[in-house]
Amino acid sequence: MGLSHLAPSLLFYLFAALFELLGSYAIWAVLRLRKSPWWLLGGALSLLIFATLLTRIDTNASGRAYAAYGGIYILSSLVWLWTVDGTTPDIYDIVGAFLSIAGAAVILLGHHSVK
Repeated sequence: MGLSHLAPSLLFYLFAALFELLGSYAIWAVLRLRKSPWWLLGGALSLLIFATLLTRIDTNASGRAYAAYGGIYILSSLVWLWTVDGTTPDIYDIVGAFLSIAGAAVILLGHHSVK
């Protein structure tokens, strides 16, 4: 993926992370926080949107889109930890996020052979 495709892909990744977190949190809320099972409908819809957004990534291989997404998801999860859970990420969280974003960047920006 070249730099010209990076901005749209990053937007898709960020929105995918948001919808995955929302969907996963809905399930967490039902099972751990005793929220209404109706939350599962919103969670299922969020997870469907998440999966659909990943198909919009400009890559020739689904596994590559998922692998690069992993780094974005880790960073997004730490933002969730801070803003929703009210827990400040520690140095290990920050270093881990940096390493995962570096890995995602290598995958996103690498010159991959086309099959």
